[in-house]
This record gives sequence, structure tokens and C-alpha cells, in this order.
Amino acid sequence: MAEVTIKGSPIHTNGNLPKVGAIAPDFKLVDNDLKEHSLGEFKGKKKLLSIVPSLDTSVCSTSAKKFNESAGQKKNSVILVISADSPFAQKRICGAENLSNILTLSLVRSKKFAEDYGVLLIDGPLAGLCARAIVVLDENDKVLYTELVPEIAQEPNYEMALKAL
Repeated sequence: MAEVTIKGSPIHTNGNLPKVGAIAPDFKLVDNDLKEHSLGEFKGKKKLLSIVPSLDTSVCSTSAKKFNESAGQKKNSVILVISADSPFAQKRICGAENLSNILTLSLVRSKKFAEDYGVLLIDGPLAGLCARAIVVLDENDKVLYTELVPEIAQEPNYEMALKAL
């Protein structure tokens, strides 16, 4: 279990992020067209997983925009933005913000991803959503970099995440 804060108040995750050097757990998540995706689909590409509570908040939206701008600058890579938002909300937000270079994925069918990656918030006002985190994987799903953002209202370290990618 890890502790983060929301506006200074402590809240907890169900576990810890995968360790650097470990093989990341596979997942099944849903895109904004209701198509299911697994980690295995991206084999052979580097992956940046930007895990956020909800794209419908200013910090999460800003984060998605910044990663959208950077997508494509790194060869043979993909940026996945993962949240508990419904696929319909993700589609609306991506359309309104012109986010076409990232793939948004939803936990709508299962919280297993959040549990396996140790980011499921288990208490506080956002219980059931994900903590803000970054996980960067190599072409074979080995964890290269992780960041559990200590304060939900803060943005991640974009420079370090993109450098790891």
C-alpha cells in the first residue's frame, strides 16, 4: 500500500507500482470505441502508461494534452492514457481537446488493471479511481520507469517520463 495526498489529506492505494526491471502485468482495457485492448497488442513498442483519476479534471486533461503533443516524437512508441472514465466520456474529451495522438483506455469493465498496478485508491473521496502515476515499459513489457505522483492535484514529471520512453 502506498500513500498519496489529495489537497494535503492522505489517501491510500491498494498496493505499489510494479518495480523497475519487472515484467508489467498484462491488462484488458476498453478504448473509446468500446474495443478491448491488452498489453500484448503493443509488443515490440515502448509504452508510456499515463494513469489518471479522470480525464474530466483540469490536471488530468492538461497531462493528456502534454503527452498528446509529445506522442510521435519517440519512434516505435505508444502513449496510453488510462482512467476510470467511461469510454463515452473519454471520446467526448478527446474530441473536444483534439487528442488524436494518444490512446485512451477505460477501466469500465474491470478494476483489475488498477489492482495489478497498485494504483487503485481504496479510501478518501476518490476511492475506486486510480492514483496519478506513470509507468514506462520497453518493447518486451519490462518496467523502465515509474512515478506515483505524491499529490493527486500535481502533474507528473513529464521530462523524466519522456526521457525514459
